[in-house]
Amino acid sequence: MIIVNDLKPGTSFIYEGNLYVTLSTSLNKTAMRQMVVKAHAKDLRTGTIKDVVFTGGDKVETALIEKNEMQYLYDAGDDLVFMDTTTYDQIEIPKSRLEWEMNFLKPNDNVNITSYEGEILGVALPDKVALKVVEAEQAVKGDTATAAQKNAILETGWQVKVPLFIQQDEIITVSTVDGKYCGRA
Repeated sequence: MIIVNDLKPGTSFIYEGNLYVTLSTSLNKTAMRQMVVKAHAKDLRTGTIKDVVFTGGDKVETALIEKNEMQYLYDAGDDLVFMDTTTYDQIEIPKSRLEWEMNFLKPNDNVNITSYEGEILGVALPDKVALKVVEAEQAVKGDTATAAQKNAILETGWQVKVPLFIQQDEIITVSTVDGKYCGRA
């Protein structure tokens, strides 16, 4: 058990039968009331983000989330297939649970698969990934008065805005948090 006053970003907990990971917390204490702890949390099973409100001093059960490194093998129609690189066991995760993550996965990439008591929760992506530009618009000459950007399509099909100097077949880094261009790889 953990006291809700001690919740930090990244802490996993169980509340009312749901499995959450804390994104941020705010503490509010006034003179006449008990402390109110508001946890901005993500439900690890459904992916929804909500605010969970507690009274200061409440306790929640801690959840130990396991991460196993696996290799993404291929797309099997409705599922994505991953392989444990040490035991060679393969698992399938439905595409419906990995809609955002699919924008950044390439075959043979190593990723962390998160699980809780044997239940597969999803894929934990690194903060940034390197992807190849397969299609980029042509830059308009003289369009440099501001930080001009153009559209580019990456090898996974993800479309991103990039600076004008990025050309086709270049490798760039993309943030997996918001899907935006970060720089050249």
